[in-house]
Amino acid sequence: MSDFAALWAEIVAVGRSADGGYRRYALTPPELTLRDWFRGQAGRRGMTVTEDGNGNLFAWCGEPWAPGTVLTGSHFDSVPGGGGYDGPLGIVSAFLALDRIASPRNLAIGAFVEEEGGRFGVPCLGSRLMTGAITPARAAALTDRDGITFGEALGSTPTGQISGISHLSAFVELHIEQGRALDVPVGVGSAIWPHGRWRMEFAGAGDHAGTTRMTDRRDPMLTFAHTVLAANEEARLIGAHATVGRVQAEPNATNAIPSMVRGWLDARAADTATLDRLLESVIKRATERAGRDGTELSVVAESVTDEVAFDTELARRLSALLGDAPILPTGAGHDAGVMSSHVPTAMLFVRNPTGVSHAPAEGASNEDCEAGVEALARVLESLT
Repeated sequence: MSDFAALWAEIVAVGRSADGGYRRYALTPPELTLRDWFRGQAGRRGMTVTEDGNGNLFAWCGEPWAPGTVLTGSHFDSVPGGGGYDGPLGIVSAFLALDRIASPRNLAIGAFVEEEGGRFGVPCLGSRLMTGAITPARAAALTDRDGITFGEALGSTPTGQISGISHLSAFVELHIEQGRALDVPVGVGSAIWPHGRWRMEFAGAGDHAGTTRMTDRRDPMLTFAHTVLAANEEARLIGAHATVGRVQAEPNATNAIPSMVRGWLDARAADTATLDRLLESVIKRATERAGRDGTELSVVAESVTDEVAFDTELARRLSALLGDAPILPTGAGHDAGVMSSHVPTAMLFVRNPTGVSHAPAEGASNEDCEAGVEALARVLESLT
């Protein structure tokens, strides 16, 4: 068994459901188990482990936050029913990469909390906190579907921005490829599409499904359904992405017209102007339909991430180091995108034969993962 396969086997079953999907939500038992595993791996290598007060874990080769430190790592949490590689691959690979460096120094591994936003709604929450992109008060007040706040789950109000981030000389995140663009084992990231999440609330009049005439209804589900179709159409017209993957209805009864429908729009595009155009078109069509249906619409931006261009010179340097590895953008958000405004940042992608992500079919061969470890080791050694 390869080094990668052996270490991967230690975590592969944690948080996996019978359907093969993972439910490793931030600060819940499966993710806490993986955080303990992280501490154990760091201990085996004589690394110092610290927490930053925001839910992020760090293992250090040398003094914590020492000037010139290169940080690598990723996250443990998953989306509901997600794949096993999104996040943990970057952490497992980081420990194995350090094992391949003769005298690792000025290196650190990070495990960021709530990258997916699957529990508290805001993606990259840990990196946003440590870079000051979100206030501790707002983060602490975020709630999960059971009404538990992030502050309660964390056990305290988050610390917020970490001054030591300015001491980092680089951040490198290795991640499973989310698509099928790679025809070689490893690629280098160039940019992240601008993207965001908008909560749409459609208010109407609850009533009886059997006694209310169709002409008398103010049914918010109709407005919502129209909006989902409109978002799909508008995105296709301009080459963007629009997805509504989460919905809530009140009172959520089979024989009742809903009084309220909430849907979450995930929108992404290759540039900010296109994303703005998409959002404007969707809201315009939803508002017009609400007027016809006698319903009301409100839209709240829960998180918006601007377009991210990684350090171009660093990307070219790493591509050359890895034998002219392809350089490619991604439509998926990452902690690296948040970190890039504070420290030179790069991403490595490991080939995903299925192209599937955020679902059980996500994966990579052990051989490609080994290639990813070797690539990360070369990159880290060159940067230190």
